[in-house]
Amino acid sequence: MAGNAGTYLQSARLSVVKGTNHPAAPANLYLALYTVAPANDGTSGTEVSGGSYARQAIASSGWSAISGASPSQISNSGVIAFPTATAAWGTIVAWALWDALTGGHLWYTQMLVSSKTIGNTDSMSFAAGSIPLAED
Repeated sequence: MAGNAGTYLQSARLSVVKGTNHPAAPANLYLALYTVAPANDGTSGTEVSGGSYARQAIASSGWSAISGASPSQISNSGVIAFPTATAAWGTIVAWALWDALTGGHLWYTQMLVSSKTIGNTDSMSFAAGSIPLAED
């Protein structure tokens, strides 16, 4: 299942159709982990905090080539590894891509196929190709 576009990105795409400016592409997107999934507008979720947690940067060069016709899709081209937890992070149920290390605009979000509980000294990573983004 591919990530769902956030309302910020949806509005930006519609701005292009209207002839207004699309925001500049960020140099990085940042992968965030959630114990309660965020809404597509970036509200109401619970992002992991503390215990050495930090959003992980994915450079624009960190994505695969666009493939497929319907839907067109890209995915992360390398492993995305979070630091080892120094305290329990809880049960991770979703991820989101933001355009800033903190705050920012939510671009995509997706529930995990299987939740994962991260305790003290545990780690979490995503294999290459496991963060798919699709556009119909």
